Amino acid sequence: MLLWHTLAAYFRRKYGYRVQKIPLDANASCPNRDGTLNTHGCVFCNTKGAGSGLAEKGISLESQWKYWQHKYLTTDANRAFMAYLQSFSNTYCTAEHLAQLLQRISALPNCMGISIGTRPDCLDSRKLELIASLPLPEVWLELGLQSCHETTLTRINRHHSAACAEQTIHSAASYGIKICGHLMAGLPDEDEQMFQESVLWAVSLPIAGIKLHNVYVPEGSTLGKQYLQKKYLPLSSDEYVNMLCNALPHIPSSIVMHRLTGDPSPQELLAPAWAANKRALITEIHRAMSARKLWQGCKADVPEKRPLWYGG
Repeated sequence: MLLWHTLAAYFRRKYGYRVQKIPLDANASCPNRDGTLNTHGCVFCNTKGAGSGLAEKGISLESQWKYWQHKYLTTDANRAFMAYLQSFSNTYCTAEHLAQLLQRISALPNCMGISIGTRPDCLDSRKLELIASLPLPEVWLELGLQSCHETTLTRINRHHSAACAEQTIHSAASYGIKICGHLMAGLPDEDEQMFQESVLWAVSLPIAGIKLHNVYVPEGSTLGKQYLQKKYLPLSSDEYVNMLCNALPHIPSSIVMHRLTGDPSPQELLAPAWAANKRALITEIHRAMSARKLWQGCKADVPEKRPLWYGG
């Protein structure tokens, strides 16, 4: 029984089959690391970003795609694939470079869509035009928003404002691009009320999807140093589950929940240990919402019952 609008449910309802996202490392950079804005990056990010590092090893996009596609097809042949440009800020480049990158992605065999991870301050009208013109059924722009609070954005070293994020979302939506906003729970010096305010802020904007992340501490990050110095304490799993039980009911049922957890690499996770067990966390969120008779949107647009695409 589904209690939130999963990405898998969205794809199956729209296409009638499973769509698998394949993470691709396009050797992107970040203005928060190359010295344009800063050299330290966001406090929760280490030098690997959120990616695999395959591009640094000389593995092409085409080879990455072929590897993952073959691996997934061995377990389920009845699925389609879309590219996920995950590592760092994939629109932090010239428009010409982005055009070449998008052309390569569109030419990948059996690629039916793309999801582009980037920062709100790494887009302009020309880049949005290029993304909007892609000849693919599914085109998503994944924007790291993290928080609506300026004090937090400064504290975590984002070097962009909430107003910048709002402007970028409105601009991208005007081109017909589907936007997935990323928000983080447990950021330094943020309490639950501040997280809930960020959620309500995000859903007031023209977004089609949300990713919610529990903040975890990766080795080699500024947050890692703060954690080891006992200057930062991650959320407990109970705290995070409770925060999602309070947040999801206020998110309209039409918004696709791309993710409800962070996805740390076990080799670099310092804390919390529970962040490594994504399946157990999802099970606990479902159990807690079910026990409280809650579902996504029950305090927003669907107070009577879960929508049909939730399973009736």
